[in-house]
This record gives sequence, structure tokens and C-alpha cells, in this order.
Amino acid sequence: QLQRDYLDSTPDKETFKRTLGLWQLVGIGLGGIIGVGIFVLTGVVAAEHAGPGVTLSFIIAGVASGAAALCYAEFASMIPVSGSAYTYSYSTLGEPVAWFIGWDLLLEYALVVAVVAIGWSGYAQALLAGLGINLPVWASGAIEPADGHFVDFGAIVTSAGNYLTGNGEGKLIDLPAILICLTIAWLLSKKTEMGVQFNGLLVCIKLFAVLLVIGAGAAYVNPENWKPFLPFGFGGVVTGAAIVFFAVFGYDTLTTAAEEAKNPQRDLPLAVIISLCVALTLYIIMSLVLTGIVKYDTLNNSAPVAGAFNALGLPWVTMAISVAAVAGITTVVFAFMLACARITFAMSRDGLLPKYLSGVHPKNKTPHRATIIAGVVTAFFAGLFPIGRVAELVNIGTLSAFVLICASVIMLRYKRPDLRRGFSVPFMPFIPLIGIGFSLWLISGLPVETWERFGIWLVLGGVIYYCYGRTRSRLA
Repeated sequence: QLQRDYLDSTPDKETFKRTLGLWQLVGIGLGGIIGVGIFVLTGVVAAEHAGPGVTLSFIIAGVASGAAALCYAEFASMIPVSGSAYTYSYSTLGEPVAWFIGWDLLLEYALVVAVVAIGWSGYAQALLAGLGINLPVWASGAIEPADGHFVDFGAIVTSAGNYLTGNGEGKLIDLPAILICLTIAWLLSKKTEMGVQFNGLLVCIKLFAVLLVIGAGAAYVNPENWKPFLPFGFGGVVTGAAIVFFAVFGYDTLTTAAEEAKNPQRDLPLAVIISLCVALTLYIIMSLVLTGIVKYDTLNNSAPVAGAFNALGLPWVTMAISVAAVAGITTVVFAFMLACARITFAMSRDGLLPKYLSGVHPKNKTPHRATIIAGVVTAFFAGLFPIGRVAELVNIGTLSAFVLICASVIMLRYKRPDLRRGFSVPFMPFIPLIGIGFSLWLISGLPVETWERFGIWLVLGGVIYYCYGRTRSRLA
């Protein structure tokens, strides 16, 4: 009944323009999945945990992430409405649970954008330096706070004052990270199809670079480099799977664009499955090539793929990889910025956040207010917070959403078997249970500080819901 109430209460008229076809949705999914993971995590996990067995780590992580992806696909075929996990939770578990999932996702998506923007800034500055262009020190990164502090605003104010008086030195803000957040927000606020076309171009560049690495590296593969295949034992492979798990999600971002899809009940589940399968296949092949061309213990650096081809004396491949890394990371910013804005829009439309945020541009038909605010907030985090502090809070929101989505699919399958499903998860309930178990295992390994900060965020969300959303929502 909750699901019917939710669908019946959605606007009768089209809120957005339905401009996204299957392959544009796949592009958003690939943009969200393939990024830092394929260019950085592959080498780091191989060097520290799994050796050449990092290939098995990706397979294990892919199976676990795939379980959640299939659950997302079933929900997307039933409820083609903006909001992804928030919307699915609202329609099955009720408003309070949906509020906290939406609140979690706002934190996750915003901080993913900030983390990736900071990483993009590092790659972009490296490329500029290679061209002889160096940014001022004050614009090259955020101030590192003292131990135990999330951010040191006092140091920021003091440093800014010193620069204004001509006595400043050292880092102050990450200007490139701020600019990429605001630029992507501007693109998304104009026309969704324009932003998606830009994203599609960058995804093509990224895929070309990955295929270039595979094609150019295949000729240099030495099977001796794969020995021993499991230098850290199978335990190292499992540890590696826990780390690279966060390189194989991002497909959920495309489900937030359900109301902009031309044929959502068919295309959303297909796009989820295709994007994950393509990304996982490329991860597996690239990890085999990378550990085959150089010894795994030489890959522990911030640019392992580029470093491996430098060692082979192929600088042109290294440059192509660097350019593709910047393009690839930009698509991650795009995908998660789009998702953040549409989660905000959906919660606002339901009355849980101020109605102002669900405004749609009369000409462009985009949630321009939610998008611009998302751009400003993520630019603030990316510009002033160091990457290590921001990254700590990213993972727990995703895993919490995965647990609830998988549980909701099981519940609905037995309580409401009559609902029309464009796609059904096979081997019920085993596949959703795999997703739940793997997510809970990863949550249990997160640091205590992450739980504390996440708890503060949830308490803040509870106060906002109790004082504002509970009495102003459409359900109320």
C-alpha cells in the first residue's frame, strides 16, 4: 500500500524531459564506476594485499556488488521515479526509514564528489606542471588539520589573513577542485542532455585509454611476473576484495535519473547490469595485464598504471593514461553530482526538505536549484577539506543503502508477489542475502571515528526530520 500511495502521489505531468536512452544511462553508470579504482586501486591492492591475485579480488567484489546491482535493477523496473534507494525505501519501508536513507545518500554522494574532485585536482595539476604551468601554492590544496580534527577553520582564517597582508605561505584552498565542482553543477543545471553528451564523450575517452592499456600492455606480459599468484595467501585476496569493492559501485547513480529516461522500466535495469558487467570485465583484464608487465611489488604508488608503462619505456602511453585519468575522474564527479541533486529533489518534492529545492527550471527542465546548491556544498568540502578526512565518511552510507535495498527486495517478493516487475532478481533470496552479508561485513570493519561522525550526521538528520519533515511531508 505504501508503494501505491507513493506512486499515486507523484505529479501527473512530466516533471523532467525524458531525453535519456539506454546507452546514455549506461554512460552515466560507467562514468560513476570506472575512475580512481582502475587507475590507482588496482596497483595498490596488488602491491600490498593480493599480488597478481588482485584479479580474484575484483571477481569477489564484483559478485558482492552485483548482488546489490540486481536488487537495484528489480526496484528500478517497478518504481521508475527519481530518488534511487531513497525512493525504493520510501515505497517499501515507510517514510522514517526512507528519510535516513536519503540523508545517508546526501552525505555519501556529496562527499564522493568532493573526494573525487580533490583527486581530479591532483591529476590536473600534474598535467599542467608537465606543460610548464604551476598554480600558486595557496591554490594548490587544503590545509592539513592537526591530528584528531576534521578541519581547522582557525588555521584557514589565519592563513587567509596572512595572504591578504602579503605574508602568506603554504597551502590555503584547492582551487581546481572548487572549479570542477562548480563547472559540473553549471553543466547539469543547463540541460541534462548537454551534460550527458559531455559525460559520454569523456567516458569514450576513458574507455579508449583502458583498451589502449590492455592492447599495448598485452605484448609485454611476462607470465613469470604472475608467480607467485597469491603471495599473501587467499586472505590477502579477501582483504583486497574489501578494498576494491568501492571501485565497483556507482551504477546506482543512473537510477536517480529515472524520470529523465525514455523507457525507464526497460532501460534502467538493463543499464545497471550492462554498466557493471562492462566495468568489471575491464577491471579484471586490466589487472591481469598490469601485474603481467611488471612485478606486483613495484605498483605501490599514486599512479601505478602510468608508472608501469614508464618502466617499459612507453611515455606516449603514459601521457594518454594521464589525460584519460583526468577525463575518467571527471565523469565520476558528473555521475555523483547528478545523483546528489536528484536525491535532494526527490526528498524536497516529498516535503522532507524545503520545497524550494524541488524547483524545476521552466525552460531547461532540470532541478537547477538542487544542482547549484549541490555544486556549492561539494565545492566547499573539496576546497577546504583534505582528501583523507573527507574519504572516511563516504563508504558507510553506500553500504547502509545496499543492506536496506537487498532486504526490501526480499520483503516485497513475499509480501507483494502481485506487483508488476520488469526484471526479477534470480535465485531469490540467496542473491540479496549475499549483498546483505557482504555489506554488513564491510561495515563492521570501518574505523570507530567513522561510526562516530556518521552517528553525528544521523542525529542531525533525526532532529531535522522530527522538527521539520515529519509534519510537512506529503504523507503527513
